Parts: sequence; C-alpha cells; structure tokens
Amino acid sequence: MDQRKVQRILEKHGIPGRDAYDLPSSPRRFPDGAHYRMEISGVERPEVLAAVVDEAKKRGVPIHRVISVVMGTTFLTRSELKEFAQIAAEAKVEVILTPGPRSGWDTGRQLLTPEGSLSGLRFRGADQIRHVVTDIMRAVELGFRGFLVLDEGLLWLLAQMRDAGDLPKNTVFKVSIFAGHGNPAGAKVLEMLGANTFNPVADLELPELAALRQAVKIPMDLHVTLTDSFGGFNRFYETPEMVRVCAPCYFKLEPGPACVVGPGALYKPWVSGKMLADWGREKVKHAEIIREIVSSTFPEALLSGWGPEDLAVPTP
Repeated sequence: MDQRKVQRILEKHGIPGRDAYDLPSSPRRFPDGAHYRMEISGVERPEVLAAVVDEAKKRGVPIHRVISVVMGTTFLTRSELKEFAQIAAEAKVEVILTPGPRSGWDTGRQLLTPEGSLSGLRFRGADQIRHVVTDIMRAVELGFRGFLVLDEGLLWLLAQMRDAGDLPKNTVFKVSIFAGHGNPAGAKVLEMLGANTFNPVADLELPELAALRQAVKIPMDLHVTLTDSFGGFNRFYETPEMVRVCAPCYFKLEPGPACVVGPGALYKPWVSGKMLADWGREKVKHAEIIREIVSSTFPEALLSGWGPEDLAVPTP
C-alpha cells in the first residue's frame, strides 16, 4: 500500500497524515488573544496554593491554573476545600481538582503488575464511577469548576452531565498525562468527548506536537519540567518554539522525584504541606524563567495576565 494514499485518507478525516516537520506557526489563541499561560501542578493543600500565589505576586509572573489535590480531594475536609476555593477566587486562579477514589485505591492489583500497568489508569466497575462522580459533585457544591480526568468513559459521562445541567455549564474537564494520549487521532477523540484541555505525553518532539495542534482546537498542556519518575524532563529552551507551533498552550511545571507512585512521591496525604509550599515557590521561579526565555526569543508571543475571564475560577 502506498503510504501517500494512506496520508490522503487520514487527512480527509481531519487527521494529519504525517508529523508536521515544517513546524507551522499555530494560528490559534486563547480568548484573550494570548499564546500561552502558566500551570503549576501538585498544589495539594490551601497553604501550598497560598505560597504559590504569594510567590507569583512577588515575582510579577501570572499563574493561571493550578493542578490540585493530586492525592485525591477525598483527603481534604469540606473546610479545607472551602479555604482552597476562597484563596483561588481572590487570586483569580483556575483550579483543576483531582477527584478520588481511583483504581489504585481498591482491591484490584492488575494495575500494579509489570504488564497490567500497560492497561492504564481506568475506573473499575459502576461503584467506582459513582464514587468519583460523588467526589466531583461534592467539590462542585463548594464552588469548584475544574476537574482532572484520566478515563475516557468518565469524560464522556461528565460531558453528558454538563450538557444535561447535572453539572454547571462552565465546568471544565482537563485530561491528564496519565491517560497516555500522544497522537492526533487520540487528541481528536478527547475533544469530541468533551475535553476542554488536555495533557499529551511529555516526551513528544516538536513535529509531533505540531501535528496534534493541527487536529484540535482545545489548549494543549505541555510539560517543561517533569518528575524523575517520568524521565526528568527539562525543556526550557524549547518553550519559544512550543509556543509558536502549539498555541494556545499551558506550560506545566512539575519537577521532583515522583508524582504519585514510587519512592519520593510528592502527592501523598502524609507529605509535609510546608515542604510542598516551598516546592511550589520553586515552580513559580521556573515560570519566571520560561517567561524570560520566551520573551527574549519569541517576543511576539503574548502571556495572559492575571485572571482571564475564561478561567474556571472557583465561586465559593
């Protein structure tokens, strides 16, 4: 079979027939006209969010979104969640909460075996779906409007609930890196299922990222730093080109030994809030470095200011 014919067939269906080696500039922007925004991951407790906001104000670098309570919102009390929402609302920062429980928390062990891990993180049974939706609706009652999703079935269900009015119309769903998507067809599926933004796997090359952008309109969430457990990525000097070909995009900052699995995992209930707060300040410094690098190499690129109107800011 002639691959050129296959390429034309893929393109007929809205999927790039090859990676974008010519690295075309993206014509898309955020609603405020900006090319890129900043996202801080691992904001697990109210004191961590307070430290991130304080450091951002000191450095004069806007933080637009925080990926929060990766250990699972089940581990925060209603009063802690209310405090979290209030801090975010006052700072005009979008909060993407990570609901729980998840499949690694119950009796199923396939996920933790060498081969079973290849099946990916998905919810098990109808009870787990009920549990996670309950956790989401608990957070919605407290004013949160953004949630991290790693299961396509749950994404479809939540989008159906949003359309039907069971969830607020302004609820935002972000697909996690743990969902493992890294090609234009997969990105297209997520957009069709109702994702508002998604995090592709972190080690894609620029032509691969550019092909993703050609397939979808929603923002792409791109890791600049990532934990050692994921490979210890550091892509600071690629950020100007990432902005140019991937806009609109969020830059994600997530350094450290590990996220949620293995020795040194940061996002656990027993990890010190003070340590995570100090770590959050370091991530804000990384955001400042990114802004400096992008501004010097691609000065035309616009970074959103504080609190754009389209963010899913909590309404406590």
